[in-house]
Amino acid sequence: MSGTGEQADTRTAFARGYIERLKGVLDRMPWNELSSVIEALEKAHSEDRQVFIAGNGGSAATASHMACDLMLTTPKTGGKGFRVIALTDNVAAITAAGNDESYADVFVAQMRTLANEGDVIILISGSGNSKNIVRAAEFAKARGMKVFGFLGMGGGALAPVCDRAVIVPSSDYGPIEDAHMIFDHLITAYFHKWLNPNKA
Repeated sequence: MSGTGEQADTRTAFARGYIERLKGVLDRMPWNELSSVIEALEKAHSEDRQVFIAGNGGSAATASHMACDLMLTTPKTGGKGFRVIALTDNVAAITAAGNDESYADVFVAQMRTLANEGDVIILISGSGNSKNIVRAAEFAKARGMKVFGFLGMGGGALAPVCDRAVIVPSSDYGPIEDAHMIFDHLITAYFHKWLNPNKA
């Protein structure tokens, strides 16, 4: 049911207002910081490094989406994508680590076996304060990995641990998570072109 004309106008105004706020956020984005992440991913691909991505909640979904895109969408037929793992995707490992250690260690527990010096991790967090994300960053730094954050709300505790933090200038989870997904699609589009320079 569409409701009254007044209700429809209210919904339309809300939608327009949300998009205007999102546009304002994107206009203030530190795109030079994202460029640094792309540069590091270029190096990781050239050196065949492992890339890890992690987040919680909606950011876990973005991590999974981004891992899929970097592995399968960046190359065209027959090409080579990234060696990438979303640490959010192995439910058995996450629940085992959560049960046997703590939820704060669900990403670190996997990285102890999988991660090596020179690898890259992208940590996605709206607040930058999730304990399991901060611990993953600290572990990665100690192992000699490159650490990048897709953050919001000023960056939280995670920003100072990162080699580079791309901080969405917003305190609203919706636009922050929207922007993080745009980062994924922007990076995917860049590497789709970079890995296939002679193809349309």
